[in-house]
Amino acid sequence: MDERYDVVVVGGGAAGLNGALMLGRSRRSVLVVDAGEPRNAPAAAIHGLLGREGMAPADLLARGRAEVAGYGVTLATGSVVDISREHEGFVVRCSDARSVAARRLLITTGVVDELPEIDGLRAQWGTGVLHCPYCHGWEARDQAIGVLATGPMSIHQALLFRQLSDDVVFFTHGSDPTPESRDTLAAVGIGVVDGTVAAVEAADGRVSGVRLGDGTVVARKHLVVASRPVARADFLRGLGLELVEHPSGAGQHLPVDGMGRTEAAGVWAAGNVTEPFAQVGAAAAAGAFAAAQINADLVFEQTRLAVAAARTEPAHH
Repeated sequence: MDERYDVVVVGGGAAGLNGALMLGRSRRSVLVVDAGEPRNAPAAAIHGLLGREGMAPADLLARGRAEVAGYGVTLATGSVVDISREHEGFVVRCSDARSVAARRLLITTGVVDELPEIDGLRAQWGTGVLHCPYCHGWEARDQAIGVLATGPMSIHQALLFRQLSDDVVFFTHGSDPTPESRDTLAAVGIGVVDGTVAAVEAADGRVSGVRLGDGTVVARKHLVVASRPVARADFLRGLGLELVEHPSGAGQHLPVDGMGRTEAAGVWAAGNVTEPFAQVGAAAAAGAFAAAQINADLVFEQTRLAVAAARTEPAHH
């Protein structure tokens, strides 16, 4: 075993780093293993985070890494390929072939956003192709917005983006909205474009329109798409942890209880891996909360051992 830690945090985004910060400040030995693939990397800025409005995602993470390092947290670049139980803890095997021991685990690996296979769409993800009105809506205000039907969240998205612009159209993309849905969209001034979307067109690196299967191009500045977020958690199978469908029906997540605990003893999780709709602030808060539970668990374990040892000591006369 190369090293031993109280806690290994898998994932170095907002949830993982805030968890590591709490643990470091509690004088725990902590390793953060981060693959360097943040979900929000394509975005130019973070929005809706008080005190950090408009900050570049990479700048927030760099600042966070510096802060946790100041409390003795070890940061490693790479990914975790497997975790198994050993004695009272875990063996964490990393992509660089090293193995470390951990008493507890905090999983904050986030999700991968699965997107529709439409030409030009992924290249604009996080810039001209959007998903969240609270993350990107202000920047798209009063502009020509299209909403792509991909599932149950799409009508909901269209209504939220209509709050931000008078020019919103709904692309059915081969789906067949109910008469009630069509009436709802019409009532709030959202046009419906039937037919399949073939491509997202761009000019000067920005979205310029949406091309349909029949060649028609509908001019748009933004296209709203609901991704299918799937948690990064394959490496947890050795602990018996599997992904389940998110209650919203949109994607898969790693379920936890109200304290952030997974079904595997000694393993907590926080951030988008458990709640794919959490923004940066919510993910960071969840990481901090789970870390506090982990620290308390370690304190209580040490206390139980101390009490048991005291009771077995021979009495002195």
